[in-house]
Order: sequence, then structure tokens, then C-alpha cells
Amino acid sequence: MHSSHGPDPATAPSAAPAAHIEDYALIGDHQTAALVGRDGSIDWLCLPRFDSAACFARLLGDEENGHWRIAPKGAGTCARRAYRTDSLVLDTEWETEDGSVRVTDLMPQRDRAPDVVRIVEGLSGRVTVRSTLRLRFDHGRVVPWMRRVDGHRVAVAGPDSVWLRSEPAVRTWGEDFGTHSEFTVAEGERVAFVMTWHPSHEPRPARLDPYEALEHSVADWRAWAARCRYRGPHRDAVVRSLITLKALTYAPTGGIVAAPTTSLPEEIGGVRNWDYRFCWLRDSTLTLGALLACGYQEEAEAWRDWLLRAVAGDPADLQIMYGLAGERRIPESELEWLPGFRGSAPVRTGNDAVRQLQLDVYGEVIDSLTLAHRSGLRPKPHIWRLHQALMEFLESAWRRPDEGLWEVRGPRRHFVHSKVMTWVAADRTVTTMEEHPELRGDVDRWRALRDEVHREVCERGYDPRRNTFTQSYGSRELDAALLLIPRLGFLPPDDPRVVGTVDAVRAELTRDGLVRRYDSDAKAVDGLPGDEGSFLVCSFWLADALYMTGRTAEAHELFEHLVGLANDVGLLAEEYDPVAGHQLGNFPQAFSHIGLVGTALALFDGEGRDGVPDTQEAG
Repeated sequence: MHSSHGPDPATAPSAAPAAHIEDYALIGDHQTAALVGRDGSIDWLCLPRFDSAACFARLLGDEENGHWRIAPKGAGTCARRAYRTDSLVLDTEWETEDGSVRVTDLMPQRDRAPDVVRIVEGLSGRVTVRSTLRLRFDHGRVVPWMRRVDGHRVAVAGPDSVWLRSEPAVRTWGEDFGTHSEFTVAEGERVAFVMTWHPSHEPRPARLDPYEALEHSVADWRAWAARCRYRGPHRDAVVRSLITLKALTYAPTGGIVAAPTTSLPEEIGGVRNWDYRFCWLRDSTLTLGALLACGYQEEAEAWRDWLLRAVAGDPADLQIMYGLAGERRIPESELEWLPGFRGSAPVRTGNDAVRQLQLDVYGEVIDSLTLAHRSGLRPKPHIWRLHQALMEFLESAWRRPDEGLWEVRGPRRHFVHSKVMTWVAADRTVTTMEEHPELRGDVDRWRALRDEVHREVCERGYDPRRNTFTQSYGSRELDAALLLIPRLGFLPPDDPRVVGTVDAVRAELTRDGLVRRYDSDAKAVDGLPGDEGSFLVCSFWLADALYMTGRTAEAHELFEHLVGLANDVGLLAEEYDPVAGHQLGNFPQAFSHIGLVGTALALFDGEGRDGVPDTQEAG
């Protein structure tokens, strides 16, 4: 094991992670991802999958919970950083008194084993660089046994094994339960490190050439980005969002995780800390529309196929989320040894919301199947049977109260958005059968359901005195999901009830121009203490609603503001604190980036509400 001598105070990394969520950048290999701070430290990495235990968990604790920092000796944060154009390859640069240096970070698309490649390059002068690697398996709790094998440093603990390789001339030593290296690079010189994970019971993994991996990764990402059909304003932001969405895709199955992190707080110091390393059905239609509209047919088909596998079975057992391969069991637990990001505890893994009843997901799935069919994705013979089975269950279940799309942990209610999505399910079923008479079924039955739901929502979910739809039947609270009513086709954009709802949401749920999901001060709604930030995807929905209701200039102004909230490398978290001016929640968040793409398409690309031309949309 490593010796236990104390670290050199002059070169030791800071004990705490980055001060703000937006201080991180993302690298990944289409099966997992890492977060790299401005100080050159990888503070979060789960191996071998997005939902595996982290081997670097400094993000939610301190340096003793695992991290890997490479930076000039004694340096703090970098001078600048950026992704190489249209790629997920990150360059971080420092300026020192002795010269300048660049660290390039990437995770090559894997063959079998996941690799992290870090290449140090001298840009000017001669700079002394320090590498400090602290591996801590099982979410920062287990210190591995370290040994030397054939020029590698090998860390082993239980099922996990990590092999670290550097240039032969770089001296590496163990100290303070970490692995350290110190070396000097001159202008034009390069030093590479490769860290590879594999199961501890298997033979040594194949060696990776780091320089070839860099070249191939840049070329592969740029070839992928070049397929993007969007040519409107802010194309860089749209492409960056699509690259992020691709990076959050679990390539073996096509599932897309909501975020690669767990427990990044919705309020600093608060308890609203959830695990987002799973795949939500609520994202399905918007994800599918964004991919199809931008030319990513293969990715859209993979996501559709993941969706079909995940929801297969008894419609009564449909869940709101699934694991990367469609796993159903996602038990929630707390990691008491981690203090949380800036003291925001508890840190959770798994997500008990998987057990909630959220009736809107039936509408999301059926809307997705309809969109996939209209967009020309290869048909599957069992889709219509699944479609009918979902409708038959929803016909009897839609009158039940549920937890709604925001997964509130308060009492069940008759959420208006859930009822609207029931209408969407019936509407898409009717229009599909009208367009394809060969499909068997009782279209009059679904027309009657569609009309009944529409009538009830307009009677029980609308407050005529305030001229707005409400969050749930009989409530006074509002909900940002009501902004989707015109986008879903439930009512036309010029309906006074739609305009009134948009105005009410702007008046009551916006804070410094950004939209909250609902009034979190009303404790009866979600059953949780504390507050949360403004929800970024809801703010994109407001831009869409403003555009659809004829307020084009305001929609453009809001979209410009939202794009400007991305961090220096173009990434968005789930939420934003407009008072403190910092991002909140898990990061980067697929839903936020899907919102950015969708709004760009709506405002600038002449496309319809789900990313396909209006003439193809369900009415």
C-alpha cells in the first residue's frame, strides 16, 4: 500500500471541490462520463457505467473521496479552457511565471475497457507539472491496494481494478494514499497518462496509444457533429447541446441518462438532491423530436428501441424511469460518508420516484411512438399492439390522482398536465388510426375519450376568474408544465385561455425572467422543505409559448438570455439561481439541452413543435 507520509502543502490540491457547479466540464465515452474542474481535477467518474459507483467522488466530498488532478505545480485554476471545435475533447491551459502548459482530457469511445486519457503539452518556457491521483472505489469509501506491474500502477479493490500508465521517463511514487508524479515539459514536449478500468479478475487490459486516441476522437466527434442539419442562429450552442446529449447516451442500449451525476443540489445546503443517472420517459418525445429534426436518425431509432424494450410488459406496471438497459429496480439509499456538494446532504443513489404513479408518461410514450412512425423510423410489428394496450389501461386509470411529472413527494393530486397528456394519448391514437385505416381498433372509443378528457380539463382545471389553467383540479397554484398546452395541440395558441395561462405563469412563477416549476414555498405541493432554483427547461418552454402566442421579440430575447446562462464550455445544469448567478442541480442536464435545441428549432428553423414540420403533426 502507499506510504502514509503527509502531502507537501505547497503542492497539495485543495480539500474541497470546485466552488460552483458550472466550474466543471464533461468528458465521456458513450457509456460513462467524468467531470473536470477548472483546477484540472477530475472530481467525478463512475466506472464502468453512468450508474456505477464512483471512483472519483470529490465532487460530493473532499480530496479523500477520490480525484485526479494534473496542473502546474503550485497553480490554482486555469487561465482558459475550451472544447476542441465540435468535439468532447477538452483543452485546459495555464499561464505560469515559467511558461504555459495545456492539459488535454478525453475518454475515447471504448472497445472493451473505459480509458481516461490526459495529455500534457508544453506551450512555452519550461513548466513543472504535478499529477495527483487518489482512487477511492464505492463512491469514495474504499481505498484500493496499489502495486507496480510491468511499468503500470495497478489499483485493486474487490471487483474493481484500475491500471495507470505514463511515459517511462516520468517518475511515479506513492504518498498519502495517493499516486504522484512530477515532471517538466518544455515547449513542444508532450507527456501522456492513460488510466484504464477493468474487472479485477480479468487479465491486463490492452494498451491504448493516447496520441492515436486523441486524433481519432477529434475526428469521430467532428464527423458526428457535421451531420447536424440545423443552420440557424446559435448553431454552436445547438451543436454543443447535441454533443452533450450524445455523450449522455449509453451506447450499448440507446438509453439516454438525465444527467451523469447524483445529488448536485437544487438549493445549496438543501435536501433536494436526487440521483439522475437513469432514463426518464418524460423526456422521450422532446428527445426524439430534437434528434430527428437535427438529422440524427440512428440515435433517434436507438432511443425509440430502448423505449420499446423498457416499457414492454403489463401497462399497469409502466414506470416513469428505467435503468440504462431498461432495469426496473432502482432502490434509493443514502451515502452517509459523503457530506454532499458544499455541504448539501443527503447524497443519494437510486431514486424512489421510480415507484410513483405519473400518468403523463403514457401520453409521452404514445406521442413518441406516433412521432417515430410519422418520421419514417423503421416500423416494429408489435408497436401497435403496445400502443393499444397502453390506451386500454389509460382509459380506466386516467381519472386517478397521481404525483405528476415533477415527482412531488407530497399527496397525489389531479394534476392538469397529467390529464392533458391523457388527451395527447387519445388524440395521437385517433389521428394515427385516421391516417392508417388498416390499423385495427375502435376509433370512436378513443374519440369519445379524447372529448371527455378535454371537456373535464377545461371545466375542472381552469380558473375563469384568473383566466388561467391551474396546477391541479381545484387548486390556485400554477405549474410551468401548463406552458406546453399549445405546443401539445390541446388548445390553439390564440385561445384566450392559453394567453391567460402564459401571462399568469410569467407573473407568478418567474424570477428575474426565469421560470420556476411551481411555487415550492407551498409545502403542501411537494412535501419537501427548502427552495429550488429556476428550472431551465421551463424557461425554454416559456420562450416557445411566447413565440406561439405572437410575442416573437420577447421569445427571442428570452432565448438569448438562456443561451447566455451556459458555462464557458456551453453546458447547462438542471436549474439556475438568478439571485446568486450560479447553476444548480445535476449537471449537465439532458432536459435543459433538449430544451435549448427545441427552442432554437422553433424560433429559427421553420420547424414544428416536436422538431418535424407542422404539416406532419398530430392535431
